[in-house]
Amino acid sequence: MTRFDLGKQFDVITCLFSAIGYVKTLQRLRRTIGCMARHLKPGGVLIVEPWLTPEKFKPGLIGALHVDQPRLKISRMNRTVVKGRLSFIDFHYLIGTPERIEYSTEYHTLGLFTHNEYLKAFQDSELDVIYDSKGLMGRGLYIGLKSLA
Repeated sequence: MTRFDLGKQFDVITCLFSAIGYVKTLQRLRRTIGCMARHLKPGGVLIVEPWLTPEKFKPGLIGALHVDQPRLKISRMNRTVVKGRLSFIDFHYLIGTPERIEYSTEYHTLGLFTHNEYLKAFQDSELDVIYDSKGLMGRGLYIGLKSLA
């Protein structure tokens, strides 16, 4: 997300489901928003759904979800850790069917950015920014508008 050139511009660019967190650092956040802004047509809109802020991310959280159907059992457990401005989430899955039981893991590392850091990244990219505190899933939504001029 930090460096790409598609050779054209768009009316709308979206970055949803907290994918922006995968840029990990503030410098890469700024570069990413700038890169997306360069791909906007005048009057275009950039919509970014943020990852959790440092204040909202809960280190030490243990989560679990379960599916309990007659022929399918799934358990997903996760734990969260914070180191500096990075959040780490370890996911562990057990998937059971009559044929077998499988185990798999996923490890995610996402950057933690403040509300003001998101705003500044949009403003530094010459976008007027509107913040919707609710957003699509309760994490907020940043809406950047590129000037017509």
